[in-house]
Formats: sequence, structure tokens, C-alpha cells
Amino acid sequence: MSLYNRYVLPHLLHCACGLKEFRQQRSLVVPGARGRVLEVGAGSGLNLPHYRAEQLSGLVLLEPEEGMRVKLRKALRASGLDAELIGLRGEEIPLEDHSVDTVVITYTMCTIPDLQAALAQVRRVLRPDGRMLFTEHGAAPDADVRRWQDRLNPAWSRIAGGCNMNRHIDEEIRAAGFTLAELNTGYISWPKSLGYNYWGAATPV
Repeated sequence: MSLYNRYVLPHLLHCACGLKEFRQQRSLVVPGARGRVLEVGAGSGLNLPHYRAEQLSGLVLLEPEEGMRVKLRKALRASGLDAELIGLRGEEIPLEDHSVDTVVITYTMCTIPDLQAALAQVRRVLRPDGRMLFTEHGAAPDADVRRWQDRLNPAWSRIAGGCNMNRHIDEEIRAAGFTLAELNTGYISWPKSLGYNYWGAATPV
């Protein structure tokens, strides 16, 4: 791991993903988490203030990057929540089949190298009546914005920890065997190439 990825990138991502617009998005989906909860790509712990402890029977935080886990451990101690922290990727969820009531994914689907493999793991560990709660930025509906997303994505991905700005999040979720029980979309921030968001809830087919 490079010094940039270990020490600089976690701080930059923490600051960027902690902006007001993204905090608002988290507040729309994370409080709906209930039962045994798995968060995929917990990052620096920006979702922790939005969980309602009385609704949780367990919390598992999956975060593969050590630089992020340093911040996550501090945030977890400050939150007062009891959680299990696992340092693995979304493609490698080490939980039993149908053992989770809610999966939370916020601003992580853009960075997972093999998103379909990770979503297959999410579907595997979710109970048949479970839900995946998500908010994510991705491909915009406007052709001119999408052209810029496609042009900028290779360079952006290199400097932003593998983040992709042009993934069609709704299509990815459906392709992995989920029904979109709730889907909202819209621009929430500038620039538009990074500001088009998808958020809602999905259930296993």
C-alpha cells in the first residue's frame, strides 16, 4: 500500500464524504437499519451517528482499508455502539447465509472492484425478507454530463481510491438479483459529474 493510500487518501475521503450534502443522504437511509446489520465499506465511520441503537440486535462493520479502519475505530469508540469490525472486502463477506436483516451501503458501490460479486455476497447473507439500504453517486441521466463522466473517470479513479463516477447504480443492483423497493434519484451537489445520486432500498428477488 502506498503512503498516499494509507495516510492521505483516508483523510481526503473522510472530509469529502462528510460534507453536508452527503451527511443528509446518509440521514435518509441509515436510520432505517434494523435487526442484525451489516455495513459494507464502513469507511471512517460517517454512518455511525445515524444508527438507532434501540433498533439494532447486532452491527458488523466491513472495511478493507487499514487507513480507514484507524479512523473507524476512533469513531466507533466515540459512538458508544457495540460492533464487530472486519477487515475484508465486499467480495469476501465472512457471514453465514441469510444471517443479516439489513445491509447498509453508502458511497461504497462506486469503489468496489467487482461490484457484482460483492452484491452477490450481500444477497447471500441477507434474509429473504431483509433489505439493502443504499445511497450512491453514479451515472447521470443527461448525455452531456455522462460524456464528461466517461472522460474523467479513468483519472478520477486513480486519485480517488478506485472511485467510479459513471456506474449505473440501479442497473447494477437489479443485475445482482434485487428488486428496487424504493428508488430516488437526483443531483445533490456540484460538480454534476460527481453529484448525481441514487438512494433507497432493495430486497432480494
